[in-house]
Amino acid sequence: MSKTAIVIHPEVRILPTSRNSDALLHEACGLAEAIKLEVIHREVVKLFSPKAATYFGAGFLELLIERIELEDPHPVIIFDCSLSPVQHRNLEEMLGCKAIDRTALILEIFGARANTHAGRLQVELASLTFQRSRLVRSWTHLERQRGGSGFLGGPGERQIELDRRMLLERVVKIKEELKEVERTRQIQRKNRNRTETPTIALVGYTNAGKSTLFNALTASNVMAKDMLFATLDPTLRMAELPTGQKIILADTVGFISELPTELVEAFKSTLEEVTQADFLLHVHDASSPFLEEEAEDVNKILGDLGLDGDELSQKVIHVLNKSDLIPSNKQQELEHMFPNGAFLSALSHSNFQSLVSLIEEAINIDSAVYSFHISSRFGDARAYLHQNGIVLHSCFNDDGFESLTVRLSDAYYQRFTTRWTEYDIPEKGI
Repeated sequence: MSKTAIVIHPEVRILPTSRNSDALLHEACGLAEAIKLEVIHREVVKLFSPKAATYFGAGFLELLIERIELEDPHPVIIFDCSLSPVQHRNLEEMLGCKAIDRTALILEIFGARANTHAGRLQVELASLTFQRSRLVRSWTHLERQRGGSGFLGGPGERQIELDRRMLLERVVKIKEELKEVERTRQIQRKNRNRTETPTIALVGYTNAGKSTLFNALTASNVMAKDMLFATLDPTLRMAELPTGQKIILADTVGFISELPTELVEAFKSTLEEVTQADFLLHVHDASSPFLEEEAEDVNKILGDLGLDGDELSQKVIHVLNKSDLIPSNKQQELEHMFPNGAFLSALSHSNFQSLVSLIEEAINIDSAVYSFHISSRFGDARAYLHQNGIVLHSCFNDDGFESLTVRLSDAYYQRFTTRWTEYDIPEKGI
């Protein structure tokens, strides 16, 4: 692929958007730079409505051809919109260089970022699904036919039909491999569930700072850059809260407006970490002028994954990252929008206590504090409490009895009462 790019964002009057066109153009340029393309020209083009054949008008395309000849004879032309196969083909023929739309650009980024076998399979599946409707523009030998059997032969199978069949066969094979990946992940998830360690997934608009926050909470070194889609493959790590309680954090791919449906469908097995998590940390870029719109885009994709509004309200903890970059009046405005949100800076590790408190409150909502007085012969019971509860206080007397004040979830408390029936179980405390 060429190392230079021209980025065009169409502002269509009959398709209004709540976002500023310059900001959307800036985001599109960020996507181009994410795959190391040098943007040599960027432009917002105002249209009343898209043209059926080329999306853009003839006058603008003539100026664009002149721009290409002036800047670079072989740039990639990125159109920040969704093009039909016919529009795509016609634009490439007219411009004489490679043209891609927003969906193809995001697929290119995902292809460059996929490091694991599962990630590469999912990107390939999304790419093949996208190509199925675009064989007409991608191949130049579609008129050929393969002869049939017999003495006289026959019309045979058109090359486009052969190519489409080969593509579908590859799609079926990838889906079979992904089923095996999904089965393995389900086994791993069941093993984690047996320990009853709460799982918390980080979600949010791309470049909101999820990976930086993930690294800060887990002392990990997951790649975290000021770059769109820096993280693609999910990463899970164990973390320990100040109280000693353990949690599992899952870092996931960032979302973006108009995320291709092919990618959402292909990455469903990866995004199951989101749907199966006990809680979600929705990380917002507090400094973004389009925070509200970005939050809506994230909620829309979560809805596509099967999480309804009621479930989201129960599971989501809002994190206003980069809050050190906003003025106090903006923070007050966001506090009204997210009354229970945690304002912090993942980069400078500041104000983490508010987030930790919200996490502890969420995961301990079904727990209570109990007081125990256990003799030395109940060593296994003592070990159980230390391993599965949060020991708030512990001391021994001269007779070898240990007095413990322990926070236990309802599930662990019921298990304790079932296993040690001969022990005098205390009543629920605080």
